[in-house]
Amino acid sequence: MTYKGDDDPSHSIDLPSAREVSAYLRENPGFLIENPDLAEVMTAPARDNGKGVVDMQSFMVERLQKEVRGLRDDHGELIAASRSNMISQARIHVAVLAILEASTFEHMIEVVTTDLGNMLEVEVSSLCVESDRNLPAMPQLIGVHVVAPGMVDETMGPDRDIVLRAKAPAEHQVFGEAVGLVRSAALLRLPLNAFGPMALLAFGSGEEDRFHPGQGTELLGFLARTLTHTMRQWLNLPR
Repeated sequence: MTYKGDDDPSHSIDLPSAREVSAYLRENPGFLIENPDLAEVMTAPARDNGKGVVDMQSFMVERLQKEVRGLRDDHGELIAASRSNMISQARIHVAVLAILEASTFEHMIEVVTTDLGNMLEVEVSSLCVESDRNLPAMPQLIGVHVVAPGMVDETMGPDRDIVLRAKAPAEHQVFGEAVGLVRSAALLRLPLNAFGPMALLAFGSGEEDRFHPGQGTELLGFLARTLTHTMRQWLNLPR
């Protein structure tokens, strides 16, 4: 069998004949196993076994073809998920470095309430601190909200450190005037002092499913622990 290329008719390629292909496959019975993508495009031979006997060969080949397509789809989803995780990890690392590199406490608060939103690609980054007479005065910055004692437990639940909400109405006391921009939210508990006030770091996204309960929270937990430790150091608070 000869194939002539479209670009240059003078050049031809000698293709193996059907008999040669058949002989090669017989000599290499593992070829299709090593090249499963070929099974997806092969047509199973139809055989008449007579007396209403089901042709299991065709059924098995079709099933294998479906499995190959399913594995290919799963592989693509796995790659997409891995890329998404890598991007999220890189964003959190950048955010943590920005917090650690802040030159003053006020600078760090500004990083948290302003810069983190851009770094993590969310619409709102808010810091809530429960009022307490033993806590140094918080700087008057956009995104910082002084709230009543017990607000963090009331909002998150007393035993939860991270809460992810999808398609849920956001609290005005958490996001302030930016509450209308929030369609999904991540709430992170910041235990500044075991005997003192609690704080809450909140991220609000304009996408309804940007945050949802099924997500992993390891990276957000790392960010929350870093910010908690750094704030304690700046405020000279005991653990």
